[in-house]
Amino acid sequence: METSHPPETLVSQSPGNDVSLPYARDLAVGLNVLAPLWPVIVTFGFIANVTNIIVFLKAGVKENVTTLLLSLAISDLTFLVLITPTMCGIVIKAFAEDHLWPFHYKFSYCLFYWPAFTAYDLSAYISVSLGVMRCACVSMPLKFKLVFTKSRTVKWVMFLVVLAVALRVPVLTIFRVAHRKDPETNTSIPYVAIVNRDPMSRINDLMNRGFVIWTNYVTMVTCVVILGYKLYQAAKIRQACTANWTYGSDQASKKTDPHGHQTKDLQVVKSVVLICLIFILSQLPFLLVSTFRLADPRFTSHAKLHNLFSLFSQISLTLSYLNASLNIFVYYNFNSKYRTTLLALLPLKRSV
Repeated sequence: METSHPPETLVSQSPGNDVSLPYARDLAVGLNVLAPLWPVIVTFGFIANVTNIIVFLKAGVKENVTTLLLSLAISDLTFLVLITPTMCGIVIKAFAEDHLWPFHYKFSYCLFYWPAFTAYDLSAYISVSLGVMRCACVSMPLKFKLVFTKSRTVKWVMFLVVLAVALRVPVLTIFRVAHRKDPETNTSIPYVAIVNRDPMSRINDLMNRGFVIWTNYVTMVTCVVILGYKLYQAAKIRQACTANWTYGSDQASKKTDPHGHQTKDLQVVKSVVLICLIFILSQLPFLLVSTFRLADPRFTSHAKLHNLFSLFSQISLTLSYLNASLNIFVYYNFNSKYRTTLLALLPLKRSV
């Protein structure tokens, strides 16, 4: 799901340009604050997701949750790789457009933008699937325990890949590399061609900025509410029954509450809730931008408030980087198998 806006709207003017337009100075300040953070966040995201993939593969992908978490790490890493050229293009456009680059900045920030957010869509669908599956398993454990098998989860992820690409097909065809003849040198020069942008963008707005994003967002919020309530119930029951539980070394990891929820299962629920919350918070700015656009036609890329629109786009893009980078902290704190496997892989741990 899209957290930002078409790449040609992300930077409406360079910080050094005329600041007489509304919010131009705010946009310049925003870029000066956010742009230095992007390489740090993205680099950390590369390291974190590669680490997640290695740890999950080393620990073994044996059930549905691990399958989804591995798929999420792969899609997040793909997003960060593909969005990096766009990030570089924004910085070039904003701060160094006049430099003699060996390529035009539009090659950098146009060609990979929509493929990147296709991968981000996949991450969103996987996160929603995590929330829905946990809700089903926690709410009706006996009925759904054997429904979400590993093989079915793999097939579901493959379906989500096809769905993400299919929904983005209109905008995936907008930008392409074309060639034109330079009369001075009599050579063929590559350039970024824009094809059917307006109709394809309208289709994208209807599908991805409208129905899909709100469906995912409402589903996520609902899952967090349900799982949060289940965690609250489990905490209350645990307090009431503490005296009746046996704390042996073998039983500690298998102790259950009267509803049959194992401690390990509750830790999984906590991790899924946090993943969903990261998703919800990262999507909030884009939802606000979309709502404001409907309420005020000036709040768009080609109207009076385009600088403010671009500033919110930069904030939204920054949060998408964070959303694809922070899950490693959730896994380390709430997944004992992940933590044990990661520590065993560290050279320092092996040398002690």
